Amino acid sequence: MKLNSIKKIGRSDFVNMGPIQLRQPIPTSDIELIDPFILLHHYGPYPINELNNPFDLGPHPHRGFEPVTFLLQGEQLHRDSLGNESVVKAGDVQWTTAGRGIMHAEGPTKEFVKKGGDLEGIQLWLNLPSEKKMMPAAYQHEKNEDFRVVTSKDKKVNIQVIAGELESIYGRIATQTPVNAFMVTARESGFYEVAIPEEHQALVYLIKGDVRINDTINLKLNHEQLVWFKQDGEGFSIEATAESTLLVLSGTPINEKVTSWGPYVMNTQTEIMEALRDYQQGKMGFLPA
Repeated sequence: MKLNSIKKIGRSDFVNMGPIQLRQPIPTSDIELIDPFILLHHYGPYPINELNNPFDLGPHPHRGFEPVTFLLQGEQLHRDSLGNESVVKAGDVQWTTAGRGIMHAEGPTKEFVKKGGDLEGIQLWLNLPSEKKMMPAAYQHEKNEDFRVVTSKDKKVNIQVIAGELESIYGRIATQTPVNAFMVTARESGFYEVAIPEEHQALVYLIKGDVRINDTINLKLNHEQLVWFKQDGEGFSIEATAESTLLVLSGTPINEKVTSWGPYVMNTQTEIMEALRDYQQGKMGFLPA
């Protein structure tokens, strides 16, 4: 396999978002976006209990992109204006296509708050091309145990195929554009070469542990945690130097102007103003608090 060259190495520093702190590897001062991926937040682990529940997000709108949650620890309740209500547990993925507009709310379930525990997850914003920004909204929730898995030859690396394709194994999530999303768990000394289509932009984000990428770059927690690859190869290699978890993302760039404001991601400022108006007029649906 011809390995992709490394374009940039990124940090995952903490930022303040209201009452919580979370890691934000995309965007940063060095990496504005990795088309088609607009934002990546790594939240938690937060200790949740009846006296401390900062991550209860009430009803709010989205338009023009796909907010995706990979829940790593804990338990969240999802509700939306389409009538969906589901409990998302550790390892599950919720993939919302906001399209022309959706209202949703998420936060730890009452049962989880009562018993207490750690909450941790990844929220990804995946852009939609202009011709799909006003498509009908949709919601997908897939459970951890239902994802298909590829295992390395040394049996030390498991790759959960969430979306896209790896070794002719296809993810259960339906995507609007060509996208791969893999959750990788590796034991110490585990090795695997991840195949990536040459037309994709690709990145790997270290959630925990310590890994070596392409036998050249070491990723460690609280240091550099993200690698963005050039589109000049067939994939990249992972070698774990400790028990590790990584998120691998790749996708065909949309190559369109991105204009965002708050929960809306569109192509022009006029479209942002239209989104604000449509939300105020109730055109994105209704969701009680």
